Amino acid sequence: MIVRASSASSKSTRLLPRPRLPESRNAESLRFWQFAHDFRYTGSVTLTSGSTNRIDSSNQALKHPTRVQSLSSTSIGLRQSRPRTQYPRLQTSRPFSSSSHARSSFAFSLLESDPIMASLTPPQAPPKWNHTPEEVLSITKLALVQNKAVSDKVAALPEAECNFETLPLANAEAEALIICEPLGFYQNVSVSKELRDASNQAEVLQRDFDVEESMRPDVFKAKAAAEKNLRESGEWEKLSDEQRRLVEKMVLDGKRAGLALPEKEREVLMNLKKELSQACLDFSKNFNEEDGSISFTLEELDGVPGDVISGYGNRTEGSKEVYDVTFKTPDIFPIFKFAHNPGTRRAAQEGYEDRLKQNVPLLEKALDLRRRIAAMLGYDTWADYITEVKMVKSGKNAEDFLDDLEAKLRPRGLPFDGEFYIWDYRYYDRVYVEKTLDLDESLVKEYFPVSVVVPTILNIYQDLLGVKFIEIKNDNKDVWHEEVQQFAVWDKDAKDESAFVGYCYLDLFPRPAKYSHAAGYELTSGKRHYPLTAMVANLAKPTPERPALMRHDDVTTFFHEMGHVFHGLLSRTKYARFHGTSVARDFVEAPSQMLENWCWEPKVLEKMSSHYKTQEPLSPELIDKLIRSRYVNVGLFYLRQLFFAKFDLKVHVDKEAADYTKLWNDLRESISLVKGGKAQPGQGTFGHIVGGYDAGYYGYTYSLVFAADMYATIFKKDPLNPALGKLYRDKILLVGGSRDETDSLKDFLGRSPNSDAFLEEIFGKVANASL
Repeated sequence: MIVRASSASSKSTRLLPRPRLPESRNAESLRFWQFAHDFRYTGSVTLTSGSTNRIDSSNQALKHPTRVQSLSSTSIGLRQSRPRTQYPRLQTSRPFSSSSHARSSFAFSLLESDPIMASLTPPQAPPKWNHTPEEVLSITKLALVQNKAVSDKVAALPEAECNFETLPLANAEAEALIICEPLGFYQNVSVSKELRDASNQAEVLQRDFDVEESMRPDVFKAKAAAEKNLRESGEWEKLSDEQRRLVEKMVLDGKRAGLALPEKEREVLMNLKKELSQACLDFSKNFNEEDGSISFTLEELDGVPGDVISGYGNRTEGSKEVYDVTFKTPDIFPIFKFAHNPGTRRAAQEGYEDRLKQNVPLLEKALDLRRRIAAMLGYDTWADYITEVKMVKSGKNAEDFLDDLEAKLRPRGLPFDGEFYIWDYRYYDRVYVEKTLDLDESLVKEYFPVSVVVPTILNIYQDLLGVKFIEIKNDNKDVWHEEVQQFAVWDKDAKDESAFVGYCYLDLFPRPAKYSHAAGYELTSGKRHYPLTAMVANLAKPTPERPALMRHDDVTTFFHEMGHVFHGLLSRTKYARFHGTSVARDFVEAPSQMLENWCWEPKVLEKMSSHYKTQEPLSPELIDKLIRSRYVNVGLFYLRQLFFAKFDLKVHVDKEAADYTKLWNDLRESISLVKGGKAQPGQGTFGHIVGGYDAGYYGYTYSLVFAADMYATIFKKDPLNPALGKLYRDKILLVGGSRDETDSLKDFLGRSPNSDAFLEEIFGKVANASL
C-alpha cells in the first residue's frame, strides 16, 4: 500500500547505462598504479620492540563520504522508530597547552548582531539540560506509560468508531518523543558516566517499548479498521496527501511487523526483535567507549608532520621514548598518509582493524537474528525486507546497481602485481597528488583554521537558505556543556515570532567519552512544529605550535553534516514521521552530498579560507590544484565504497552464517584491489551495519546519482544564489518525507532524475544515460 516511486523497480536495475570508460581516466589509473609500484620507501621496515599495541575498547573503522544521524522529528506526529546510527571518527582530543593558541576561545561570532531580531522572543522555550541520572530514567518510564495508555484506549474502540480523528496515535507518540529523545541524547555528549549510562538505559527502555507497541495486534486492527472506514465512507478523499500517506504507512508498518502471524509466533518475533535491538546497542556502546592506542618511536613516525606528533602523548618505555597514537581519525590517519616506514603503516592498519574484535560475536548474533526475523515475516532475505520501503525497492535491484557500477569502475588491462596493500593506499595517494599536482595537504590545511571555517560555512548556509542565527548567551543560555553554543534560528527578515524557525546547538570540540565523529541531530522540542537540532563534531583543538586547523576533507565533512542540520531545521511537515531527514534511507544522503560540491567551488574556497598567519585566502593557483585533486583515483575510492556496500548486502542476502572475517578480507582484496596482509576482524568496526544502514550501505552511492543531478541541474551555474537556495528549501527540505522522494526530485528538477551528471562526474562525458 506504500506509494511507489514513479520510476518503477524494473528501472532501478538500469540506473547506470554502460558507457565506454574514457581513455583519459584509464590512463590516469595506469599512472597511479605504476607510480605506486615504482615509488618505494627504502628505509627500515621493521618495528622496534618498543612498539606496543594496546586496545582496550571499541571504535569504528570506516572512512566514508557521507553520514547522517537523525534521532527524531520535531513535529507532532507518528513516531517512526529508527535505530541510532554510529559513524566513523572525524577528530579527537589533543592535550591542552598553555600556549596562546591553546588558550584561544572556541566560541564563534557569526554575524554582526541584529538588535530587532535579538529582541524577539521565540514562541517556544528550549529544553533544559539539567537532568540527573535518576530523572532520566523516571521521566522516560512515565512518558512510556502515558503513551501506552493512549494505545490502550485506541485498542478498545469498536471497529465502527475507528477513523482519523479517533486514533490519536500520531500525537501521543510525538509527545513521548518530545520527552524521551533529549534524554537519550545525553549518552552522546555528557561528561558524566552516570548520566550517559542512564541515557543508554533509557534508550533501551524506549526501544523495547517500540518493539512491544509495534507488535500489538489490537492497535493494528484499529488502524486497519480506520483505513477501511475512511475509504468506504468517502472521507479518504477529504484527507490531505500527507494524511493519506500517514495512514498507508501505519498500516504497512503493522504488516511488516508480523501482526498477521499467529499469537505464539508474534511472541517469538517480539523477543527476537528485542534481542536484535540489544545486540546493536551493545555494538554501538563499544564503539562509543573505544579508547585503544598503539605506540611508536619517533624514528618509526618519520614523515608524520611535527604538528601532528606534538599532539600525541609521549612517555618512556624502558630506554626509549614512545608516542601513544589513538585510533581516532586525526591521530591514526596521518600515519596512514605520511609515515614513510611501511612497517609503521602496517602495524597501525592492523591495530586499527583489530580494535573492535569484541564486536565480532555481536555482529554474528545480529545477522543470525535478522535472518530468522526475515524468514518469520515471509521475506526471502533481510535485504528484501529492508529495501521494500526504499527507492531501490528490492535486494536484487540493489545488487544489480552495485554490480553494474563495479563493472564500470574496475580498471581494464592495468598492470597489477598483487602487492599493493591497504596501508599503502592513502600514503601513495597523497604522494601521487604531491608529485603530479605539486599539492601539499599540510600547506592547504594552514588555510583552514577552525575559527574561520566554521562561522564562514554557517554564514554561507544562512545567506543561501534565508535564515539567521542569533546566539543565546549568558543567563539565558542552557546547554549540556560549557563549550556548547546555543542559537535561536529565524527567517532572515524576521519582525515577530511568526518567523521563528527553531533552535540549533553547536557542540564542536572533543572531550572524553563524547560521541566521536561528526553528526547532525534532530531532537524533539515541544508541541509546536519548531525543530531542535544539534551539530555534534570533534574538530581539532589547538596544538602548542598552531591554532586549530582543518584538513579540506574535514571542511567537506562539516559542510555535509550541517546540511543534515538544516534539513531538520527547515522541514515543515504535519507529522513527525515525515520530518526532515525522515526520508527513504537511500535518498537521505543526497541533499548533503549535493552540498559537498560547494567545498570544491573556487569562490567558496576563497571565501572560507584564511591562512592562520597571513590571513590571505587560498591563491587561484592553489585552488586550481585542489580542485584538480578531487577526482584523482576516484575509481579506487568508489571500489572501496563498493566493497563496504557489497559486504553489507551479501551478509544480508546469504541464508547461512559464514566466516565473516574471511569474507571481509577476501571481498576487500577482490573488489578494492588492495591486499590486507594479516586477516583482521574489520567487520567489527563496521558500525553502519548495526546503526540503521543494514542492507543499506549501497545508498551512499545510490543517492549520489540524485545529488549529482540536483547540483549540476540547479546550482552549478550559481551555487551561492539565494533564489536557488529558496527553491531547494521549498522543494526538498520543506516537504521532508511527506511525499515520495521521486516526486520531490521531479518538482525540484522540473523533470525526472537521471544519472547523466553522476556518470560524467566519474567517467567524463557520457551519452544516453537515464534512470
